[in-house]
Amino acid sequence: MKKKITQLVLTVLLSSSYSFIFGQGLKSDITVDKLPQEVKQVLENYITILSSSASYEDCATKFTQIAGGGLIDESLNKVTLRTATKTYSLKKDFDNIKFYANPIVIKRVSVSPSRTSGFGESAITGTIYKIFIEKKAGGVGLPAPISIMVPKNHPKIKSPKVINVGSL
Repeated sequence: MKKKITQLVLTVLLSSSYSFIFGQGLKSDITVDKLPQEVKQVLENYITILSSSASYEDCATKFTQIAGGGLIDESLNKVTLRTATKTYSLKKDFDNIKFYANPIVIKRVSVSPSRTSGFGESAITGTIYKIFIEKKAGGVGLPAPISIMVPKNHPKIKSPKVINVGSL
């Protein structure tokens, strides 16, 4: 009897943890058609940069234009990628983009209002769209998230920026 109760409790906990951990059906989710066009354009730009750059250095140079928040240096006078972003996160996405559907297939979108990303001059506050993209047909693994922020009230940064990479 104790074994059955333990199994039942574990089943309930794991099934509710699954939706919490993997974010299935969260209240913060929106339908893909509600994703703002400017955010979708930045996502498509990022995927194009990853998949069509001639080299990793070329990819990093192009990505700098759409990167924001904690991915870039604090000074906006000369925007550069942080060393960890360039060496690890962006490199991982550059190497693994080949495992994802092209054109991209958006599985789900989660929205987090009023968050801040970055430090110093590069710190931006705004709405974050965490967009999960599908792997190629037959690919193994869960959809990967890419976070894009629409900044609010920043004196210099007006367009959406990719603020989290390295999950592909």
